[in-house]
Amino acid sequence: MTISAEISYYPLKDEYLEPIKDFIRRLNEYTEITVRTNGMSTHLIGEYDQVMTALTQEIKKTFALPHSVFVLKLLNTDMRDVE
Repeated sequence: MTISAEISYYPLKDEYLEPIKDFIRRLNEYTEITVRTNGMSTHLIGEYDQVMTALTQEIKKTFALPHSVFVLKLLNTDMRDVE
């Protein structure tokens, strides 16, 4: 089953840009999912297990930093089909 995830990451610190860039860079290493970014969020599109594995692993790594906030939406379809 193909899903889409829309995720926004908010590091609550003065130097917020580098942790966001690092999070997106790590997501782009997952070649089996499509990663698209815009000014407000990052979209992941792919098979359910692959998207959820990437999210689980990378959010866990990011939570090692203090005060990390994520906002996440999940769709049970390829969001490119409904745009």
